[in-house]
Amino acid sequence: MKLRLHFVVDPMGWFCTGIVFGIWLYNSVFVPKLVLLPHFHEGHIPWALVVSYYIASALCMAALFRASTADPGRLPPDPHIPHSELEEWEMCNKCNMMRPKRSHHCSRCGHCVRRMDHHCPWINNCVGEDNHWLFLQLCFYAQVLSLFTLLLDFCQYYYFQPLTTLDQGLFLARHELALIRGSAIMGLMMFGGMSSLFYTQMAGILTDTTTIEKMSFSNETSASGGGSKKPWQWTLAEVFGTTWKILWFLPLRIRQPLNIPHRLRSCV
Repeated sequence: MKLRLHFVVDPMGWFCTGIVFGIWLYNSVFVPKLVLLPHFHEGHIPWALVVSYYIASALCMAALFRASTADPGRLPPDPHIPHSELEEWEMCNKCNMMRPKRSHHCSRCGHCVRRMDHHCPWINNCVGEDNHWLFLQLCFYAQVLSLFTLLLDFCQYYYFQPLTTLDQGLFLARHELALIRGSAIMGLMMFGGMSSLFYTQMAGILTDTTTIEKMSFSNETSASGGGSKKPWQWTLAEVFGTTWKILWFLPLRIRQPLNIPHRLRSCV
């Protein structure tokens, strides 16, 4: 399976994704330049802390790029329907195409997506069966990076030793606004927002219910999702496409559909 890039032509989505990228760039360039690297050069912090920060930053950027450009599970114009699954497919009343149940038509993207959860303007892409795992990774690493940034901002003023090669008065005059207000506010907003989003996404996955299904009041949709009796390990393994838990944290790989044992499939 080749790595295919998927782009959505939406100026508003590009604008929202640009904001997310700008926050990441601010935290990954400005904060290390003023706080992390100067204290490392004077021996106040270990090299492992610097490496950990840049690893978290790289993983966050990789997850953002992959979630924004990965195919969420778009149905082809003429999908092949296995004869044994004919009863599991239905007609979309918007694009007049056959689609499997639990698929949804995205009006912004203009096509149906398998097991679509929602359309996220912050990644300018739908969150569906094939990129849901990347969206979870983005939420997780955004939390890690924003919390890391908040801790660095706090330690800069209340814990780290003063830098001997730096004029503290000049530093405060130039950068206090950016560090205390700009970086801290962005860190708090990103950490709070991503934590809430990550919690709701995990709750939906563990109950086998998408965001669209939660918002729907039809009995058919409610019956198709929710109330999963599978173990949480298998539920997450289905989303990430592997039972190797270490691979759940790596965005630079290709997801493959996971074959569920028959005894677990019958529990749903």
